[in-house]
Amino acid sequence: MNEQSAATSAEEGGEQLVGTNLLDCHPDEARKKVEEFLKTAQPNIYTIEKGGLRKMIYQSPWYNNGAYAGFVELSLPIPENIPHFIRDKTPEL
Repeated sequence: MNEQSAATSAEEGGEQLVGTNLLDCHPDEARKKVEEFLKTAQPNIYTIEKGGLRKMIYQSPWYNNGAYAGFVELSLPIPENIPHFIRDKTPEL
């Protein structure tokens, strides 16, 4: 857990959450999704809006010495006006 994650989860315990059960931090519906993600070790990517701030959540399997060891989560704020680029090459005629 980094400083931003601890600050974001301060009401729930912040850094004191390290070492606790991840599943206990989620309501039933989210808990089921996390359980499935932990079983399948597949990336889980989605967007949310909370407190008027849009974020992309990127959860990815984490490996320690080649063995699946859980996942890492990136929470990235999405600016209101974000540039979008299409990088496909134009087909030649």
